[in-house]
Amino acid sequence: MTATDTGERTMDTRNEPQAATDAPTEAEVRRRTAALRRHLAVQLFFELVLPLGSYYGLRAVGAGQWLSMVAGGVLLLPWIGYGIVRRRRVEAMAVFTLSLVVLATLLSLVTGSPRVLMIRDSWVTAAIGLWVLGTLPTRRPFIMTSSRGIVIAKVGEAGLAAWEARWDVEPVFRHHLRLLTAVWGSVFLLDAVLRVVLAYSIPVDAFPLTSTLMWLALLGGLITYHNWYVTRNGLKL
Repeated sequence: MTATDTGERTMDTRNEPQAATDAPTEAEVRRRTAALRRHLAVQLFFELVLPLGSYYGLRAVGAGQWLSMVAGGVLLLPWIGYGIVRRRRVEAMAVFTLSLVVLATLLSLVTGSPRVLMIRDSWVTAAIGLWVLGTLPTRRPFIMTSSRGIVIAKVGEAGLAAWEARWDVEPVFRHHLRLLTAVWGSVFLLDAVLRVVLAYSIPVDAFPLTSTLMWLALLGGLITYHNWYVTRNGLKL
């Protein structure tokens, strides 16, 4: 999410010369944007393509539903570990996701049902949705913090400081960010509910593909709405 002027010049003019001086060059913007796209592509591969491909690949060679589904969860572990090493800190969401993979596997061993594994991702998206909504009353709602990388890539550190300073002086700016945060959180919760419904209403072999397509549809609709909203309200950098 990116944002600029809502029609009111409310930023401290004393910051403007510095923002102009520290603004990244066009080449730097392209480099940072390319880096963000590469990261998203890798994330998409490990979190969607690899688990989905491993499930249907193993099923094609005769593996059982339980083993095929567990394999998808196990393949997530290196990606989670890489994130911890790369950031040099243990994040709560990474620990939570790892715990769910282990817990769902143990529960499925006890029950013998692959459907227990199928609702694992529902807990993840529900937790994300609740966390996103929980940031609404704070000074840094989800959309504001998640947009920092994009803002820095486009306008640099000084531009980010000016962008974040709008929170203190523009009520309309705060309204826009909170509304977008509420929409993102609600979509994550909707995904969690729909995954549980699918897990107990469709065949097991149909679930990985169906749930992935459903998430892509929800995410595509969410991003489309987000881009429309920020463009319509003059928030795009």
